[in-house]
Amino acid sequence: MQPRRIVLLGSTGSIGTQAIDVVDGAPHLFEVVALSAGGGNLELLARQAVHTGAAAVGIAGGDPGRLESLIREAAAAAGRPGYRPEIVAGPDASARIASVEADVVLNGITGSIGLAPTLAALKSGATLALANKESLIVGGSLVKAAAREGQIVPVDSEHSAIAQCLRSGTGGEVDKLILTASGGPFRGRSREELHGVTPQEALAHPTWDMGVMVTTNSATLVNKGLEVIEAHLLFDIPLDRIDVVVHPQSVVHSMVQFVDGSTIAQASPPDMRLPIALGLGWPARVPRAASPCDWTQAATWTFEPLDAEAFPAVGLAKDAARQGSTFPAVFNAANEEAVTAFHAGRIRFTDIVDTVDSVLSEHPGSSGLTVESVLDAESWARARAHERLAVSSL
Repeated sequence: MQPRRIVLLGSTGSIGTQAIDVVDGAPHLFEVVALSAGGGNLELLARQAVHTGAAAVGIAGGDPGRLESLIREAAAAAGRPGYRPEIVAGPDASARIASVEADVVLNGITGSIGLAPTLAALKSGATLALANKESLIVGGSLVKAAAREGQIVPVDSEHSAIAQCLRSGTGGEVDKLILTASGGPFRGRSREELHGVTPQEALAHPTWDMGVMVTTNSATLVNKGLEVIEAHLLFDIPLDRIDVVVHPQSVVHSMVQFVDGSTIAQASPPDMRLPIALGLGWPARVPRAASPCDWTQAATWTFEPLDAEAFPAVGLAKDAARQGSTFPAVFNAANEEAVTAFHAGRIRFTDIVDTVDSVLSEHPGSSGLTVESVLDAESWARARAHERLAVSSL
């Protein structure tokens, strides 16, 4: 059996680097044929290119000439002086790399900038291993219309868990989807206690090591709100049948409750290599992709209800999803602007979700969903958020 040909988008980020670990552990199953990255870490991208032997390498920003030089240096050091991949540069580099002939495209880009690469990957006919939840959330019906049945395989740990649990029954037997949340660094705090938390505290996630945006979104639970929208779109389950429960240990990644009263849970130590491996190999499992739970050791798992007053982001995300159209795109864009302002010291932590709420309340919506309407809505949301943030700055 020939190895699956893999394209990695966002290869220098957390998802991309761990995906290369998965490929390294199973070279008989996978080979990387193309890579892309934003261009902020050209040295790492050059080393990845040489290490994987990718035939094409893309960068959205940065100097392609410098990347070419770094690849030559890395190739010479690795004893592969003849290695010369095709270099694709420019804002559309990831979308062009996503169109490379492959079996699986892993979209590990962060943010709604991943929409065009997601659509390009679906158009190519490859399986899309989707870690870029924002492209599905803001693209909504656009992405769903472009995908054939079973073409999208989720890589978020929660949605990968649900996909695994759903194999225990038919669609008609599903009662609820239950997404678990660690609760982030501020679990148990009241809204009043959250007013004065610092950016450094918001980045001290108790379980996962992620970038600034995703880690902050986990602290506000905006990330969980986005995941609720993603689950709704991926699995065609109504929003009122998708619940969130706080599970601080982050071992049960999500659950499916069936109509007969049974609940199936997927459990594993927190390690993104497991859902990444499933995304690359679906529906087959990759042996030893990650370490299992150690059942010889005592352990306690706890589950708590979500405090919607202190963390209103999940309810706000559901409201945006119910309104549909470009409202999820506005939710996401306004949040990104507010998170940036928070880390610049211009607003309080609780102002992040309050800003999103205010911008959503003013959004006029759109008559239809197109790439252009999504981009226009995001531009409007960012501009309106800036205006709001200027008023609420500390």
